[in-house]
Amino acid sequence: MASVTDTGSEVRAPDHAPSPPVKPGAAPRAASRRRVRGVPSPLTLRILAVNVLALLLLVGALLYLGRYQDRLVQAELDALETEARIFASALGEGAVQRAADEPEPGQESYELSPELGRQMIRRLALATETHTRLYGPDGRLLSDSRVLTGSPGKIEIQELPLPPSGDPVSRAVNEFYARFIDVVPSRENLPLYREPPGHAAESAAPPPNVERALAGENSATVWRLASPVARSNMLLTVAVPVQRYKEVLGAVLLSRSGTVIDEAIRSVRSDILRVFAVALLVTVLMSLYLAGTIARPIRKLAQAADRLRTGHGRHTEIPDFTRRGDEIGELSGVLRDMTAALWARMDAIERFAADVAHEIKNPLTSLRSAVETVSRIQDPARRDKLMAIIADDVQRLDRLISDISNASRLDAELSRAALEPVDVGAMLRMLADIHRTTAEEEDEGDGTEAPPSVVIEPPRGGSLTVKGLEGRLTQVFQNLIANALSFSPPGGQVRLTARRTPDGAVEVTVSDDGPGIPDGKEEAIFERFYTERPAGEKFGTHSGLGLSISKQIVEAHGGTIRADNRLGPGGETTGAVFTVRLPRP
Repeated sequence: MASVTDTGSEVRAPDHAPSPPVKPGAAPRAASRRRVRGVPSPLTLRILAVNVLALLLLVGALLYLGRYQDRLVQAELDALETEARIFASALGEGAVQRAADEPEPGQESYELSPELGRQMIRRLALATETHTRLYGPDGRLLSDSRVLTGSPGKIEIQELPLPPSGDPVSRAVNEFYARFIDVVPSRENLPLYREPPGHAAESAAPPPNVERALAGENSATVWRLASPVARSNMLLTVAVPVQRYKEVLGAVLLSRSGTVIDEAIRSVRSDILRVFAVALLVTVLMSLYLAGTIARPIRKLAQAADRLRTGHGRHTEIPDFTRRGDEIGELSGVLRDMTAALWARMDAIERFAADVAHEIKNPLTSLRSAVETVSRIQDPARRDKLMAIIADDVQRLDRLISDISNASRLDAELSRAALEPVDVGAMLRMLADIHRTTAEEEDEGDGTEAPPSVVIEPPRGGSLTVKGLEGRLTQVFQNLIANALSFSPPGGQVRLTARRTPDGAVEVTVSDDGPGIPDGKEEAIFERFYTERPAGEKFGTHSGLGLSISKQIVEAHGGTIRADNRLGPGGETTGAVFTVRLPRP
């Protein structure tokens, strides 16, 4: 059973632009993108770059240590100032009374003793390891902790830069670090300290710190040395006035190298770099692992897809990563499903082409035989009969080609068109009214038996609106109604029912009073070009694509269609029933 002429409107298929021609000898584009073995993939390099860059920015910010250095410098200056005050207090207490020609009654004057000050400075400087100098009220240098005086003369102690040590690599590292510490944090803005020639001489000009101290102010300055001393290019100086009863007797100048500060910064940076080395190793390993879990499966999927594109046959299979449970697993599953759908589509196209060739061959064979015979027949009656056969075959070919064209364009239309709300109940009522009006016009003045009628039961379950293409759904129910009418006896009924199921779907049934569906053919009737028509019907009036197209449309809407026999009280077949189920909107 069951074939019907496709009554749906045809939709013009879009013209597809031809693919650009490939130049002779040109390699496929995918082949040029194949990765060289042993070279990290671009995705791996990007993951490494992003992770390592974030770590480098963090470590760079930690290595700056600008505020940490400022706190160390301030702490060192405070310590120097405390020592300088102690020195100044001790020197002030050791001041001697100045002899005066005519001292005023009740007024005493004091001055610093160079010899006593030299001894005190020497003793105090030994305990603190600080370069200490004592200046008189006129700015003259009275004592220097690095100048030893005695009967043979003076011995000046001068701290020299450390000689180069270690291998060239370590020297290069130390030189790089010395340059780095000048830049991060920058020390270029510090004033440059230059020791004037003859600084130990009594006639040497006092430094600016001493001038402010002689004016009664404490003065602290951080200097930058032109040539680093003891691995440090920073010098800290503090000048404090030496006073006795509020009288400024001189100034004491303490200076100390920034070696302690640089060593502290170096120690902190060394700890940071050790942690950075461990963090960098962990980051690289984790990045490689992450890249391996992302880039390697994607590369395998791409290679499998490329082999599938360039290979022949179906021996290539997309790797299955669905057990991962992530986006790559989802991508793998989608690619596998897509590949299976493509192969199924290709199989369907091959079968469709074979079926079309077979269906067209039959009328062409009949047409060729009739054309070859008609030229040899002289009898007008027989010639007219052959001409009628030729006309029927031409009409059959025309109908078959139209149905095949419509079926081939159906997939493209269903994939492009936007779904809209469709009222199935109103659609069925419209189809029933059209059939009733058409039947009344055909029966007017005709004494033949009454044709089958279409009866629609009131829809149940409220609104029967679904999402779909109204024209194609109308085509489905037109095919089913026309198919049921063709198998219904005169005076029979084709019943349409529609209801909303508990799960929200819309279910429509089309039943007739015909002979029913042969046993075992419930699925076969939906195959293309399957034709089993009622006895006495003219051959070739149906192409066998109606039910196949209806099933294709329903499944494209996410629904189902099935065919069954309607049984009577005694178990006998009383007709066929088609059930269409469309999902909820």
